[in-house]
Amino acid sequence: MASSAPALRFDRLDALRGFALVWMAVFHFCFDLSHQGLLAANFYEDALWTTQRTCILSLFLLCAGAGQAVATTQGQSWPRFWRRWGQVVGCAALVSLGSWFMFPNSFIYFGVLHGMAVMLIVARLSAPLKSWLWPLGAIALAVPLFAQHPFFDSRATNWLGLVTYKPITEDYVPVLPWLGVMWWGMAATQWLLARHPHCMASAASTHGSGDNSGLIPTIRAALAILGRWSLTFYMLHQPMLIGALNAWIFLK
Repeated sequence: MASSAPALRFDRLDALRGFALVWMAVFHFCFDLSHQGLLAANFYEDALWTTQRTCILSLFLLCAGAGQAVATTQGQSWPRFWRRWGQVVGCAALVSLGSWFMFPNSFIYFGVLHGMAVMLIVARLSAPLKSWLWPLGAIALAVPLFAQHPFFDSRATNWLGLVTYKPITEDYVPVLPWLGVMWWGMAATQWLLARHPHCMASAASTHGSGDNSGLIPTIRAALAILGRWSLTFYMLHQPMLIGALNAWIFLK
């Protein structure tokens, strides 16, 4: 008989996702400042910014892999998966449309949401592989370093990631090597769920009580709430930041 108890909410995972969202928003605001000529920064070549982008994206994909591990372990149905997946695909289409208006020569046609839409399906199907996800992740990370071909340089094929040069686009998140990061997030979370599941949840979430006062628990709780609305925040933060910045420029 299936248990009627509610699934445990892993708020520390939510908080990690929320932290990635805050970091992303700060990064994007700096990009917006640079785009308006208010900040001298090269987001395409300067290691200060390219490294941050890699770290932020890695955090998102690790969390996405972790989320799939939690969902499959808790018995998430395929219809529920497809509903969420459809939201990701719809938002990816809106990102492409919006970026086309802002950057017609370098619009986003396979960015983070596009890549996640493909990788989430692969992650869901490969969840039963468990510990095999570690070597598979390593292979996914390594293949683009050794298997590059001009065939994969066109827009129809560069989403795989085996390109000889990076395409001209504002955001590019190909399946390889980034699927490896998602696989590692899934593998690590499957290991934790099997051995130390409560380390992913605070005492209050685990036991329904506990002292949640103090600065750090308060920040973690706020980040956890933000992390539960990750897709909404992702879609709204740039229009709001750009709108506020343009209004400030117009009014000053």
